[in-house]
Amino acid sequence: MPVRLKLIVAYDGGSFAGWQSQTHGNTIQDHLELALSQVARKAIRVHGAGRTDAGVHALAQCAHVDLPEKRLSPDQSTAALNALLPPQIRVLKCRYVTDRFHARYSAKGKVYRYRIWSGAVLPPLEAGRAWHVAASLDDEILRSSANVFLGTHDFSGFAANRGKLATDTVRTIRSVRVRQSGALLAIEFDGSGFLYKMVRLMVGSLIRCSLGKMDAKTISQWLRFPRVPRSRFSAPAEGLYLVRVRY
Repeated sequence: MPVRLKLIVAYDGGSFAGWQSQTHGNTIQDHLELALSQVARKAIRVHGAGRTDAGVHALAQCAHVDLPEKRLSPDQSTAALNALLPPQIRVLKCRYVTDRFHARYSAKGKVYRYRIWSGAVLPPLEAGRAWHVAASLDDEILRSSANVFLGTHDFSGFAANRGKLATDTVRTIRSVRVRQSGALLAIEFDGSGFLYKMVRLMVGSLIRCSLGKMDAKTISQWLRFPRVPRSRFSAPAEGLYLVRVRY
């Protein structure tokens, strides 16, 4: 009988063209499916909790697969997959679940973190892992502006178009935390779900507020009138991390 295996996957997204499978085969999903197919000796489809774009990282992405049989234990599956995957992709753990579990449709929310380096010089080990903003950022302004996003809103004003408009653009942001340690600034969003490029567009707006190029009232207006066309700024992909998926 087929069995369902839940995977928790971490990856450095800098070398890959995002999560979703593409014809060139260099995506997280493609590499996972190739490794799983070798282990299972059969073509395997991976179902992820959601997409991440090229350059975006994950600390704990969730996915599931349906295997033809329970041939390996969860620990053996983890070891076998990691032996076949590129070193930038790692399966942290596996466990068998019932077929009622679905990585995407069972999810109750996600947590994303965005990292910014505000020092004059970006340390080489932060290259590709943080957005370098060589300016002094006011964390009090960041915190007060970030609070505007809290609650349930139509976030279409903070979303990009993947080729077709999303039918449901209402999301709930449960918390936004701003933490600073020296030149490193981290902004963490906990929400019911996120639209395409939503976090990057929110961060871009927050940094513009901190630099005095817009203010929290503008963010509030964009949430109240989300369908009005406007010029927006998206933070780059390399600072974004999927921290966890809530179930």
